[in-house]
Amino acid sequence: MIIYLRIHLIKEVKTIKDLLDIIAPLADANRYTIITELLKRDYCVGGLARKLSITEAAVSQHLKILREAGLITGEKRGYFRHYRVNQELLKTAADQLTQMSSVERDSSAVCPPARKEDCPLCRSGVLEGLN
Repeated sequence: MIIYLRIHLIKEVKTIKDLLDIIAPLADANRYTIITELLKRDYCVGGLARKLSITEAAVSQHLKILREAGLITGEKRGYFRHYRVNQELLKTAADQLTQMSSVERDSSAVCPPARKEDCPLCRSGVLEGLN
């Protein structure tokens, strides 16, 4: 029997989709905790299950999602596979979010009117083609 593994590692964050593929898995509290613990030290599935007080099956499912996002890698050590965080990818995603948070707001970009016809931005055509 041949088993094919699909490994999806994002090496660069070039698009918004790439960034979302990295940060979306972290929206789950257990996966966020797993990443936090794996930043401190390598763990196997059993160790993470005991640390988080969840089943090994649940940990395995979370690890699969994190692995597919490229956030973690596993290394076989004897009978067990130990996992660690791809810190370079995590830092790249964090840098992208930091850049986004430092974008200067255009104070003239306020759009308070209730009707499109009353909005100076809509009337000026500045927003055309941004959708």
